[in-house]
Amino acid sequence: MRRIIGKDKKGRSVLINVPSYDEIYVNNQFGLLTAYDIAISSNGSGSADSSTPVVSGTQKAIFGYGITFTSVSMTNLVSNTGVVATDTTGVGTARYNLAAAGYGTDKAIFGYGNTGIVVSVTNLVSNTGVVATDTTGVGTARESLAAAGYGSDKAIFGYGRNSGYALVSVTNKVSNTGVVATDTTGVGTARQILAAAGYGSDKAIFGYGYTSVNVSMTNLVSNTGVVATDTTGVGTARQSLAAAGYGSDTAIFGYGFTTGTVSMTNKVSNTGVVATDTTGVGTARYALAAAGYGSDKAIFGYGYTSLNLSMTNLVSNAGVVATDTTGVGTARAALAAAGYSTT
Repeated sequence: MRRIIGKDKKGRSVLINVPSYDEIYVNNQFGLLTAYDIAISSNGSGSADSSTPVVSGTQKAIFGYGITFTSVSMTNLVSNTGVVATDTTGVGTARYNLAAAGYGTDKAIFGYGNTGIVVSVTNLVSNTGVVATDTTGVGTARESLAAAGYGSDKAIFGYGRNSGYALVSVTNKVSNTGVVATDTTGVGTARQILAAAGYGSDKAIFGYGYTSVNVSMTNLVSNTGVVATDTTGVGTARQSLAAAGYGSDTAIFGYGFTTGTVSMTNKVSNTGVVATDTTGVGTARYALAAAGYGSDKAIFGYGYTSLNLSMTNLVSNAGVVATDTTGVGTARAALAAAGYSTT
């Protein structure tokens, strides 16, 4: 239990008791609920009288790793206004084709990838954006996977290609302290070069990717980390795209490769329904990354056309993708991104 300042019906300042479960998953990150002046019964029910925003979702984001002409370990922090900082180098083992997600309400984790060999390395990110040294031996080594947050404070890595070049449907849950669990197998169609994001305040979605062809299937993840069977026919089949949460409970898939680079996006409702394609949103590219920032917005960044790019595209809290912003850190592809920090 904690106490916050709110307003009563007459606009007077009051102290409100808020239970520990008021932290929820927002915008592909983790954050705090708007404070409500409510009376909570023993079973958790109550009625909302008035609300005062306190601290909303995850504020900052981090892009990390990737490939230029060689794999790199650099990161770029993103402010709560979507401004991308210059490169920070030397943060764990250089690699590409990895994934990242938020966990623990205000931290993040990078995981897996290819260094020249496929690895199972992870790197935790603090709530100040500091990347920790490598942790090894966390589930099946693989690359070209995806990750997202779920529940109130956990994350999940899923799918990809292992060191024997076989596609897998393996997932690995991440606890609220950043501990990666052993493999869970058999969760939907095995594929690689897909994307994932959080939606619906505490759930996640894996989408698209490549088997022997591009696919448009998705797999929903419950708030306990259970992955559902395939849902097919959700927008144009493609690979090497990115995804992030935006708004309070929705998500967006964007960009990728079909028979060529594309700039289309697909919004995801708060019930996990994927919308039809929206086209013409910034420079067409693939092998990019995306994350939430600023409590309810998102950012797509970097990627590849016929060369590596350093451009970004901001996404409003209504899911509108802005025109390109260029020159934000070292141009690279096959990187990952996640949100962190609630301040």
